[in-house]
Amino acid sequence: MAAAAYAYELDGVSFAYTPDTPVLDEVTLRIASGSWVSIVGPNGCGKSTLAKLLGGLLAANSGTIVVEGRELTQDSVWEIRPRIGMVFQNPDNQFIGSTVEEDIAFGLEGRCLSREEMTDRVQRYAEKLEISHLLTKHPAELSGGQKQRVALASILAMEPGIIIFDEASSMLDEKARSELLHIWQDMRSSGDYTLISITHDAEEIMASDRAIVLRGGAIAADTAPAELFGEEELLHACRLIAPYRVRLVQELRKRGLDGDGILPGWQTRRR
Repeated sequence: MAAAAYAYELDGVSFAYTPDTPVLDEVTLRIASGSWVSIVGPNGCGKSTLAKLLGGLLAANSGTIVVEGRELTQDSVWEIRPRIGMVFQNPDNQFIGSTVEEDIAFGLEGRCLSREEMTDRVQRYAEKLEISHLLTKHPAELSGGQKQRVALASILAMEPGIIIFDEASSMLDEKARSELLHIWQDMRSSGDYTLISITHDAEEIMASDRAIVLRGGAIAADTAPAELFGEEELLHACRLIAPYRVRLVQELRKRGLDGDGILPGWQTRRR
């Protein structure tokens, strides 16, 4: 069967935790398979709620969500959910095992895989995330960056086609965040995954293919990341600061100089 052109197709999706307080209102969008999309916006705009809807952890009050060509419903959610992995802000909340090896293997035990296949996956994804030397460690012995690598290895071992990162880099220091970003870039380049980042991190947004801005539970913008960082009003609303290289190009332009070579793919409208 041919791969679906879209990982997600949302049509008029609305959600409220209480009837008089809507969180998402008539959200309609498509996310291409194999792409990397950043979802950004001010606190309380519905980003994490949208992530839970995409992950099948919540059901929409109205509208439809189609995942890789199949509508997400109460009947289909248990078959669709294994195709989706989620990595959250605090990796401590995702640990199950008493060692890294046990933690990566935990999700595989319910898949009825052979012991040989489970061992192979643990070793393969530990190596991929460069954490093979940590397999016998207790999660409490790890740094924040190492914990997020373990959390990601646990998800990758399940071999989902879609991975949702809900503020997954926000608790990391600059070095660990940079290392994690490089891993995501490699995943994007492989073409094996659709990546969705719920984030406030400017570098993370710039590395993605597309930025979707939520405000007040609705889509306020759907654009290229470089385009977003040229929209001062949106940046202010989202409490975002453009990366240094973007600000450098903007400053050069103000002085009548061409700085486009500093930022390949720069598409910001000239004003």
